[in-house]
Amino acid sequence: MRILVSGGAGFIGSHFVKRLQRAGDEVVVLDKLTYSGNRANLPGDVELHEGDIAKPEDVARAAAGCEAIVNFAAETHVDRSILAAEDFGRTEFRGTQVLLEHVRAGGIRLVQVSTDEVYGDLEAGGSSRETDPLRPSSPYSAAKAAGDLLVPAYVRTFGVDASITRGSNTFGPNQYPEKLIPLFVTNALDAEPLPLYGDGRQVRDWLYVEDHCAGIELVLREGVAGEIYNVGGGEGHENIEVAERLIELTGADRSLLRSVPDRPGHDRRYSLDTAKLRRLGWAPATSFADGLRETVHWYRDNRAWWEPIKSGEYRAYYERQYGERLAQATPV
Repeated sequence: MRILVSGGAGFIGSHFVKRLQRAGDEVVVLDKLTYSGNRANLPGDVELHEGDIAKPEDVARAAAGCEAIVNFAAETHVDRSILAAEDFGRTEFRGTQVLLEHVRAGGIRLVQVSTDEVYGDLEAGGSSRETDPLRPSSPYSAAKAAGDLLVPAYVRTFGVDASITRGSNTFGPNQYPEKLIPLFVTNALDAEPLPLYGDGRQVRDWLYVEDHCAGIELVLREGVAGEIYNVGGGEGHENIEVAERLIELTGADRSLLRSVPDRPGHDRRYSLDTAKLRRLGWAPATSFADGLRETVHWYRDNRAWWEPIKSGEYRAYYERQYGERLAQATPV
């Protein structure tokens, strides 16, 4: 099958590209190659088109001859959406609409890759199901929810062949170092502070990247049009626990861990009910402990990948996000 992977030079997208190649598919990538899209994430033989999913001409050029599109393209970080929300609506909503119009015209399949954050905060106990209402808390999750709502509308109105996956917090090698795990790993390796939001008791459902990609591939090949499938690791951990494990794995000094002022609207807990996808035969294969160990080893062995990233645009973002917070930090 010839498949377009939009956002394929990013973290999860690039792992998915390699997975499809191993399965014998012909893969095309469309990516804006902004701060988190990285050519170095991709195999050298992949057909790569630099472009924007919100531009119909870019989508038509890259998707020529493709039988399916898997859409990873997104502005992905909650913190960035709080600092500057305008780009999120364009990519998450307008870009999704452009893709839907393309698959509508061409009669091909679309898998929209989304997030558990669209469900919003959960009280202790219980897990989000695919039929639950959407209660996004940040500009990022609201933009993702808006894009998600377009998919069933196009399925019902125009009969397009499209499904949605909603993944939990994903981690693994070559993740851009603004997210919690790669941020803390790379800071720990450089003996820099580890800025933990608030009391650190926020709970996230962690999922290793290869398991996430396996779930998306299954939905691509066997998912039903109009259906939504949760893809979650089933391992909820508090952020402070994750930080403690990373300190142990990196051998960093615990004094690097600092409590900083929390971000606005910070959700306390996510959890996904994955029974629907499990009925198709999917289950995570990598435990959180094993995946975390592999991830730390990868960053330790691949400084040449992340050290150049943590300068320039990243450094400006980091100072804007954490500079004042670290000035107010207290020991944990």
